[in-house]
Amino acid sequence: MDKIKGLFLSVEQSFSLLFLLKWTFICLLIGSFTGSTSAVFLWTLEWATNYREANMWIIALLPVAGLVIGLSYHYFGKSVVKGNNLILDEYHEPKNIIPFKMAPLVFIGTILTHLFGGSAGREGTAVQIGGAIADQFSKLFKLTNLDRKIVLVAGISAGFASVFGTPLAGAIFALEVMVIGRVKFDAIFPSFLAAVFANYFCDVWHISHHTHYTISTITDLTPAAVLWSLLAGIIFGLVSMLFSKSTHFWGNLFKKYISYPPLRPVIGGIVLALTWYLIGTTKYIGLGVPTIVDAFSIDLNSYDFFLKLLFTSFTLGAGFKGGEVTPLFFIGATLGNALVWFIPMPMPLLAGMGFVAVFAGATNTPIACTIMGIELFGIESGVFIALACTTAYLFSGHSGIYSSQFIGSPKHLFFNDEKGLQLTEIENKRKKKSL
Repeated sequence: MDKIKGLFLSVEQSFSLLFLLKWTFICLLIGSFTGSTSAVFLWTLEWATNYREANMWIIALLPVAGLVIGLSYHYFGKSVVKGNNLILDEYHEPKNIIPFKMAPLVFIGTILTHLFGGSAGREGTAVQIGGAIADQFSKLFKLTNLDRKIVLVAGISAGFASVFGTPLAGAIFALEVMVIGRVKFDAIFPSFLAAVFANYFCDVWHISHHTHYTISTITDLTPAAVLWSLLAGIIFGLVSMLFSKSTHFWGNLFKKYISYPPLRPVIGGIVLALTWYLIGTTKYIGLGVPTIVDAFSIDLNSYDFFLKLLFTSFTLGAGFKGGEVTPLFFIGATLGNALVWFIPMPMPLLAGMGFVAVFAGATNTPIACTIMGIELFGIESGVFIALACTTAYLFSGHSGIYSSQFIGSPKHLFFNDEKGLQLTEIENKRKKKSL
């Protein structure tokens, strides 16, 4: 019997070794290509931001940029226009390899959006680039549908980790984002490996850098501090839900009244360019990193978070390209900055909690966002960040920026009838009930 057990164990470890070797090779390829592309993307994005800030007249051409983006997706990118949701769809119901053209289209579209004054982020772009690059290896190595799912997870992980410099959060984000309330553990090794490789190859080029944020002051972990953290988390969750619903609202509005897709970002660009001219500031354009940094140390306008929410949801709803996460960082950090007026906790701590908690509520990834907060700010604030992220996740409800997410485990038993449904199906179901 002992010999049989020993033989079984040796066979099991042999298969584990083969699994390790196989995915180390594949993830090295995914990580090197995705990380290198992210480095070029970050460098180009920084150039676009600096050029726009030095040549403000270029914002007047935002409608032209919108036309270029709209036409390129209408005539060349209809198969990839769903962006991140296409990756989620292919994960849940594998049909076709994600076209590689998704990567250059979203790369160029995002740079144009930032160069000419749109309000957007970079995570969505990095994830789409990672997913598109990774899925090409599914075709190259003739992988099964089960292995292809792992490849897509690795691609998302690589894109996220390399663009933010957070390999642990990137790996967990990819595992957590696919299904709300479920984590794909059979992809855990490839996800972490792809994240580590991608982060390394992004840094090794030395052509881009990641912004560093600091929580300079925390507070003692008392029962009162825990309760205040829960209150802050509730507010962060409600705002993340507002952001998700606003993005979908603007997208549906443009589709309803403008039937020709390339015209949507043109109209949106005209509105945004005029708005920037009238308010006389570029504070809410692009990533908004300087304002995010300021949120940790100085008093800001109490309405900054709402204006960024409004302009970003409008920009993306109109059809411009870019991510949502860095704007969510902006919204969360400035909201946390504003909460200091009635929540007796240090401003840097509230800003850091909001930074990741609004993101957690909008993407339904509380574990990844908690880890991201620890990676960015240190373990000292980890408990407060965890409280804020998990509470925000709960109070954001069954909503999110990724409409193709499935409910694997409802956030409350009251919503158990929504288990197994996509967020878009839930939204449609609720609309019918309200009619």
